[in-house]
Amino acid sequence: MPVVNVHQAKTHLSRLLAQVESGEEIIIARSGTPVARLVRFQKQGKRQFGSMKGRVRLDDSFFDPLPEEELAAWEGS
Repeated sequence: MPVVNVHQAKTHLSRLLAQVESGEEIIIARSGTPVARLVRFQKQGKRQFGSMKGRVRLDDSFFDPLPEEELAAWEGS
């Protein structure tokens, strides 16, 4: 994983992006200290409604009214 400083990254951004597109990861450093990692963008798939069905269970008490103290905390009182 190559490490480049900020000045090099600004100067050679197009070249670095080409490297990232080919699957390489680039570390960008400021004064030798790693600050960021440049990686290829991964598209996320479309969310499917109901995909968590059967994986999450809520207790009936989930729908009970909140105690007054907790309700006041949520409302910022």
